[in-house]
Amino acid sequence: MAGSLRMHRRRPDPALGPLWILTIAAVLGIGAHAAPAEDLRFGGHVNFRLAHAKFPANSLFHGIAGNSAEDFAFGSRLNLSWQRGEWEFAAQLQTAVLGGDSVRISREPDASPQAQFGQLPGDDRRLMNLTYASPGEGSAAAVIRLDRLSAGHTGEKGTIRLGRQAVTWGNGLMFNSVMDIFNPFDPTSVDREYKPGDDMLYGQYLRDSGDDIEFVAVLRRDPATGKVTLDQGSLAAKYHGFTDTGEYDLVVARHYDEHVFAVGGNRSVLGDALWRGDLSLTRTVDNKLVTSAVTSLSRSFVLGGKNVSGVAEYHLNGFGQGGGSYDLALLRPGTNLGERLARGEVHNIGRHYLGISALVELTPLLQVTPTAFVNVEDRSALLQLSVRSDVSEETLLLGSINVPVGPSGTEFGGPESGVENKFLARGPSLFLQISNYF
Repeated sequence: MAGSLRMHRRRPDPALGPLWILTIAAVLGIGAHAAPAEDLRFGGHVNFRLAHAKFPANSLFHGIAGNSAEDFAFGSRLNLSWQRGEWEFAAQLQTAVLGGDSVRISREPDASPQAQFGQLPGDDRRLMNLTYASPGEGSAAAVIRLDRLSAGHTGEKGTIRLGRQAVTWGNGLMFNSVMDIFNPFDPTSVDREYKPGDDMLYGQYLRDSGDDIEFVAVLRRDPATGKVTLDQGSLAAKYHGFTDTGEYDLVVARHYDEHVFAVGGNRSVLGDALWRGDLSLTRTVDNKLVTSAVTSLSRSFVLGGKNVSGVAEYHLNGFGQGGGSYDLALLRPGTNLGERLARGEVHNIGRHYLGISALVELTPLLQVTPTAFVNVEDRSALLQLSVRSDVSEETLLLGSINVPVGPSGTEFGGPESGVENKFLARGPSLFLQISNYF
């Protein structure tokens, strides 16, 4: 996938130091200790993550990382919430020690191919800089991050929250970026428990009919200057309603100085099957009208005595490059596609995709999910086999094997790199994560 094509541009202002974050954490801890126990909820998890990726000989990455890249991470997430009556407060602190080739390569000055390896977490675009990533060089880094920090009020008819939080809209199961314009997950992501939070004002109003209206206002900084500007922010509203046979969504937004209108919904069809879909129109800053869409059909059934949930999903990436050939210049920040790749709003560089997946419940505690992500135009694909196992009541194991398929020059086989006879190609990769919850 092209979701890792994200540039990390440092804000000129200094990053928030660890002292500030630890001070905030200490205040939260003192407040938690002082508050009545019945008003508090505390939990979280610790985890270990391992990733391994191979690179073919004709890959540009082979000359950077060698035959393969290995990465690991030790992390934790501490979740604190307080609620009394109609008032609530939430804070979630992430810590991580990262090591391996991706950290080393992401710190190299020439960020063109290095951006494919991801980046250290940062708040370059967010209103509040609540992330500290250790400076320096080498293959190890430490990260401290407040990923949630919000206060809110919930009444009989509505909710309002202010601070760092997350919102998820849309009906896509694999490709969810059509209507979910706020930090959508990469379709190939196995761990989808938490999405990154944004600094926003969020409101929801519940109508007597059961329909509801949501409102989001996000303030962001220009990553180049560090200044808060309106053209970097978002204003969005969603109406969610019900019909006799399904549900529907209407979204209007001004997002990064662009205008977005989207419709979507779901309903039962063909007996036990469920149809979902979203369609969006975006008026870009260069006055182009771009259409994106996702539609899927899913059904649960029993096969060989095992519970199976199958889904087939089509995605039109209106910002992608058509025809099965790719121009690297159109992947750079400043272009419609490049900006969305940099912001993590789009994760594919082509236009037409088909996703086919089946979640198979081998036992109540063990699930396997074979998935194929297919670029319809260039006939390349990423084949993924993921595993989810509840090892115990407190321990969860996630894993995946990913195999790209396709000739050189295709998206999953490796687009051209701009260097003669070298491609942005990856070989098979392995992901493993074990988490212990408390």
